[in-house]
Amino acid sequence: MSEKAPLLELRDLGVSFPVGGMLSKSALRAVHQADIVVDRGEIVAIVGESGSGKSTIARLVCRLEQPTAGRILLDGEDVLAREPRRASRRYRQRVQMIFQDPFGSLNPVHKVGYHVARPLGIHRRISGKALRAKTIELLETVGLRPGEDYIDEYPHSLSGGQRQRVAIARALASEPDLIFADEPTSMLDVSIRMDVLRLLGRLRDERGTAIVFITHDLAAARTLADRIVVLYAGQLVEEAPADDLIQSPAHPYAKLLVTAAPKPGRTDGLDSPLPANPGAPRNLDPSPGCPFASRCREVMDVCRSVMPDWTTPEGAAEGHRTRCHLYGDAAPETVLDPH
Repeated sequence: MSEKAPLLELRDLGVSFPVGGMLSKSALRAVHQADIVVDRGEIVAIVGESGSGKSTIARLVCRLEQPTAGRILLDGEDVLAREPRRASRRYRQRVQMIFQDPFGSLNPVHKVGYHVARPLGIHRRISGKALRAKTIELLETVGLRPGEDYIDEYPHSLSGGQRQRVAIARALASEPDLIFADEPTSMLDVSIRMDVLRLLGRLRDERGTAIVFITHDLAAARTLADRIVVLYAGQLVEEAPADDLIQSPAHPYAKLLVTAAPKPGRTDGLDSPLPANPGAPRNLDPSPGCPFASRCREVMDVCRSVMPDWTTPEGAAEGHRTRCHLYGDAAPETVLDPH
């Protein structure tokens, strides 16, 4: 294991699910050739529309789904080679997940204290009075103060924002190195979303915990993340420092996401119109080319048959890369009408 290895590295990670019954050869390609690196103490956002594969990546890394291709490296060690069928307790201690639904992720028959205390007992072997004291401390860490007022409550008596804070406290209980936060604010009122984002940022700053923030909200991604990864139809199409991606998106899909994002003071809809016939992502039996080709206004012949390699757009910031034939020396000059 190299000391310089990133905390998490995904190499060509993928998963496909059969559809249409046992005799069917069709497959839904949920994630394909995902290459993502997360350093210690870094926040990386994965953005994309619903069905793009964001949550599937989280479930693969958290070992809730089994990949059909690729590798997951933690501290440079191949996790799937070491633990092919199920994750060890040590891995689950180091990699935790905050689920999207704060109403469904907490068992309603158990008190708040139980949800936070259970991982403390399993992973850190704390018991007795020390267990209760640590549970209260974690509740106060996530802003539920005083903790004594919440430890004996049931989830149904809390607001959505308070439940999500309990879920965050539960994830922190094992002192993980990495947390996947899967749309943690999407089901919360607008007024408290920023509070949860600030909480996640503070936990990174104070504890050094790396976070993979999964969202469809580019504004939230820019607020919280150091880097943004854009995912479309299960494939990564762009990656850049957060501010650079928002200010200078390169891939046509990333441009579309940025122009579609709400902006203060804009009253006339999108900055640029959507395609007249946008189509749909091709996850089912996709073509070998760029997955966005059927929707792209700048599509070329090569886009339909060849998936482009990663390239750095001219003048882009360090760490900005995209997979698009519009960039690089080999880019064809003729742009075709996709319709």
